[in-house]
Amino acid sequence: MTEEILDPLVISEQQFDNACQYIQHLQSGLVDFLKQPKRIHIIHFPIEMDDCSVRTFRCFRVIHNRVFGPGKGGIRYHPEVTEAEVISLAKLMTWKCALVNIPFGGAKGGICCDPKSLSTSELRRITRRFTSDLLEVIGPHTDIPAPDMYTDEQTMAWIYDTYDVLNPGRNNRPVVTGKPIELGGSYGRTESTGRGCLYVTERFLSKGLIPEMSDVAGASVVIQGFGNVGSIAAQEFCRQGARIVALSDSSGCIFAESGLDLDRVIQFKKEHGCLVGMPDTMTLTNEELIELDCDILIPAAVGNQIHAGNAHNIKAKLIVEAANNPTTPVADRILHQRGIYLIPDIIANAGGVTVSYFEWVQNHANEQWDLETVNDKLKRKLYGCVDTVFKRWQGFVVGEEKCADKLTGEQLGCPDFRTVALVTAIERVANATLLRGIWP
Repeated sequence: MTEEILDPLVISEQQFDNACQYIQHLQSGLVDFLKQPKRIHIIHFPIEMDDCSVRTFRCFRVIHNRVFGPGKGGIRYHPEVTEAEVISLAKLMTWKCALVNIPFGGAKGGICCDPKSLSTSELRRITRRFTSDLLEVIGPHTDIPAPDMYTDEQTMAWIYDTYDVLNPGRNNRPVVTGKPIELGGSYGRTESTGRGCLYVTERFLSKGLIPEMSDVAGASVVIQGFGNVGSIAAQEFCRQGARIVALSDSSGCIFAESGLDLDRVIQFKKEHGCLVGMPDTMTLTNEELIELDCDILIPAAVGNQIHAGNAHNIKAKLIVEAANNPTTPVADRILHQRGIYLIPDIIANAGGVTVSYFEWVQNHANEQWDLETVNDKLKRKLYGCVDTVFKRWQGFVVGEEKCADKLTGEQLGCPDFRTVALVTAIERVANATLLRGIWP
């Protein structure tokens, strides 16, 4: 098996460096600037638990870049959150926002905790304390949090309320996105990441790169992860005629070659708290799920799921990265060599930050758009993003864009879609930095 390093910072730098090979005029000093986060906030605070004991929590908020506007990025609650992970995800948000042309920079946050073992009141106290300690960091024009892993609209409501109480007399609704509708949230925000996966897949398939698949109707789909993103993606693909043959959650994976009945799956999950054990399904391991013979594979769980150890065994015709960083750089190379197309995370899951931007705009204007308006704007944004990357990729394919190795002078091969997307995003951030001027 090919040796690889799974450190999230190492992976983000490998992806960045690979893209920079295809950018001919990027100053070395600017490269160093784009690699480094602007600010890293590490916070420790005590919380009194329900049993009257006191626990100290370690938290992070990283702002990578603010060339285009306020920092934007989710806050995740997870026992294994690390500084390196949060930095890498903040970088990813910078490129994602640049690629879909929204006026935000990249940011990310996390609290080291196990939300499954905490009561609602404990989570509320943790969230309020975290928010109060970040009072001079977050703000409607500086840094705008959103939901992420194991956080939701209730978490965002607590952040908004805490910030609003401590900053009275202003319109503070734009301080956070992913809020409940009643507090200024946007219609379609909860579904936006999963729905966006469908939109980008539809647009990609319409390009004709996979001759036997011009749309998702009739396609067999495997989805790893059945949280918010995975479950919504499953429903959206199913509505368009796809056949969901396998799903997974933290309990394991279920498979039915003829297709899963999603209504029954959702009901079983509600009743039993897991997917495994559902009647008329076969239980699989995670590795077996990743390697299933299918048309479309959607990793919608955690990072590093497609790696050097299984990339040679992937049988999907198209991979759509609903999760962040599910594919390692070594796996990217293997898949590219095998001719398996991949829609990278900075395109595939950009629906969430796009509708977060719509929510922010609505909050500033004290408006609330209807669902049809939100979805129409989302579709146009994501279609445009796919079109831009595809056109740039075509330029490399036909030789309109040629790049040589900066050390050897040898011509570089045609890049994959992740690299082309990163090239486009990095160039936009670099050009904006130079247009603003290096201060002072």
